[in-house]
Amino acid sequence: MILLVSKTLGILTIGVLPTLVSAKTILILGDSLSAGYGIDAKQGWVHLLQQRLDQQYPKKHKVVNASVSGETSSGAVARLPKLLKTYKPQIVVIELGGNDGLRGQSPLLIQKNLANLIQQSQQAKATVVILGMKIPPNYGTAYSQAFEKNYTIVSQQYKVKLMPFFLTGIAGNKNLMQSDLVHPNAKAQSILLNNAYPYIKGAL
Repeated sequence: MILLVSKTLGILTIGVLPTLVSAKTILILGDSLSAGYGIDAKQGWVHLLQQRLDQQYPKKHKVVNASVSGETSSGAVARLPKLLKTYKPQIVVIELGGNDGLRGQSPLLIQKNLANLIQQSQQAKATVVILGMKIPPNYGTAYSQAFEKNYTIVSQQYKVKLMPFFLTGIAGNKNLMQSDLVHPNAKAQSILLNNAYPYIKGAL
C-alpha cells in the first residue's frame, strides 16, 4: 500500500491508497497464425488483442506472445515450462496443431501433446483456452476427422473452452490469405481477433 501524508492547517492526516494490482497476464502459445507470419507484428491479431483489452480494461491485462512460426505441439510442450515460470500467466491460449497435421503426425500424439499443454497450464493455476484447427480434406477423411476430434476430446476431458475452428470466415477466401494460400493476410487479422475474443474475454 501507499501512505499519503499531508499537513493542512496544522492537522496531520494520513490516507491509504492501494497499489495497482499487477496486470493479469495472458500467454499466447501458438504457431505462425499467432506469430504474425508474413505481416508486420503490429498488424497481427495478438497485437490487436492487446489494443482491445487496453481500450476495454485499461492497464488490467498484459498479453505475452510466445508464438513461433513453424511450431508444433511437441515443440510447445518443451518450451512451456520455462514460459510458465517466467511469465506466470493467469490465462494460456493454445493455438497449435496445424503444423502437426500438415506433417501427418499421429492424431494420438497430437492429442497427447495438447493434453500435456493443458495439464501444465492448469497445474500452474492458469485458465486455458484452445483455438482449434482443421486441415485440408486432401489428407483423407479419416485423418481429418481424427485430427479435428482431438480438440473436442481434450477440451471436454479437461473442461476448457474451445473455439472449434480458429480460421472460421477466413479459410478458403483468397482475399484474406497471403500468396501462399496458407497464412492469413493483414486484412484477416481482425477476423481472427473476433473469432478468439469471446473465448478469451470469458476467461478474464
